[in-house]
Amino acid sequence: MLAARRMASTSSAKAAAAISAITSSLPTASSSSSITSPSAPLPLPASATHGALTFELLARCSTTRARASTLTLPHGPVQLPVFMPVATQASLKGLTPAQLADLTCRLCLNNTYHLGLKPGQAVLDAVGGAHNFQGWQHNLLTDSGGFQMVSLLQLATITEEGVRFLSPHDGKPMLLTPEHSIALQNSIGSDIAMQLDDVLVTTSPDAARMQAAMERSVRWLDRCIAAHKIPERQNLFCIIQGGLDVEMRRTCTHAMLERDTPGIAIGGLSGGEAKADYCRVVATVTELLPPLKPRYVMGIGYPEDLVVSVALGADMFDCVWPTRTARFGNAVTRTGMVNIKHQRYATDFGPIEDGCGCPCCRPADAKGAVNGVGDGTEKAGKLPDGRPRPAITRAFVHHNASKETVAAHLLTMHNVWYQLALMRSLREAILEDRFPARVREFFADLYPKGPVDYPDWAVDALAGVNLNLRE
Repeated sequence: MLAARRMASTSSAKAAAAISAITSSLPTASSSSSITSPSAPLPLPASATHGALTFELLARCSTTRARASTLTLPHGPVQLPVFMPVATQASLKGLTPAQLADLTCRLCLNNTYHLGLKPGQAVLDAVGGAHNFQGWQHNLLTDSGGFQMVSLLQLATITEEGVRFLSPHDGKPMLLTPEHSIALQNSIGSDIAMQLDDVLVTTSPDAARMQAAMERSVRWLDRCIAAHKIPERQNLFCIIQGGLDVEMRRTCTHAMLERDTPGIAIGGLSGGEAKADYCRVVATVTELLPPLKPRYVMGIGYPEDLVVSVALGADMFDCVWPTRTARFGNAVTRTGMVNIKHQRYATDFGPIEDGCGCPCCRPADAKGAVNGVGDGTEKAGKLPDGRPRPAITRAFVHHNASKETVAAHLLTMHNVWYQLALMRSLREAILEDRFPARVREFFADLYPKGPVDYPDWAVDALAGVNLNLRE
């Protein structure tokens, strides 16, 4: 059960002793202003090994800050930039591990908070970790449980010791500390573990509380590092906090970089802030980060956000949105969202998205098509308009969208493929030094009326890295 100690038996004295043992001091905002990005670009390719990962930087966009790299983790290489699907409770709703792997996913998320509650640490230890538990042969990243401070705040109380909350299963009081979060992630055996951080919604007007949360996150990182038992096979990432205050973010970045974790995350965003504010924070932080470590912006998944964030210099992203929206009958496509529940699709025998290579949209006789026909022995034929007959039609998904789970499964497969394929296309464009052209193509597809419809926040953020969308 999450938090082996109940409130009544928790030793505040032990926590106080652990806190007082932290000798590192936080810098002031003025001292952090001396941090600068490297004065001269590294010759490429360049690589470095930190902990249990190797990061190889292969290419940089000659216009923006976009990067293409390879992150090698204990369960294999991951091509960056990357979107990571979220399998919160050790499963991606509607897909088997083999199906997720077939979509080219090589790194997905599990949640420490939820797995600690159920099945619990004893089960994870007995089975040998979450890879064995869920039958996943590739890489895992675990969130520490810090985000639940925001999403379950009505149940939580945050102190220096940790987070006290009521179990959503039986209402019993529980405690999650940095030490216990790391112990759980050690038991899970994820390839990347996240520090426990003090997360405050970015729109909070309480500047003093935001400052306290940022400073506590640094102190909690020290406790996480001290508690981490398997750094030789699990990488601990720090999480930079500070809300929308860029000076606070700079201060936190300076303090986190001093701890020299294998990777770096930017946390506390996607909390309802304006997109322009989000971009300002990401641009501020990435400018300060070392070139040979992975950069992870947490909780980001809308396609426009991914494209702009890559341009700002970020590498890794995750979000439940693509899979959650699939369960509401929505397909993510290059021209925007398509609600397959709409009656117009009842007699539409085309693929979910023309030109998509996912197992649902492939021609019915193609290898890997979801209908299983693609073995070369049958020909699928063509639609009346001459297009190849797809493995799955919009009409079939529409027919099942309101009554059978198969529609959600198929749309989940399509949406995850879309996100991963989008990131692959950005990576290829960076490697070929045509990233600005790929970004313009992306926005032109999404906004067919042209630049007049492009969102100002995206135009301004991209202009800040020398990419003019409206030229």
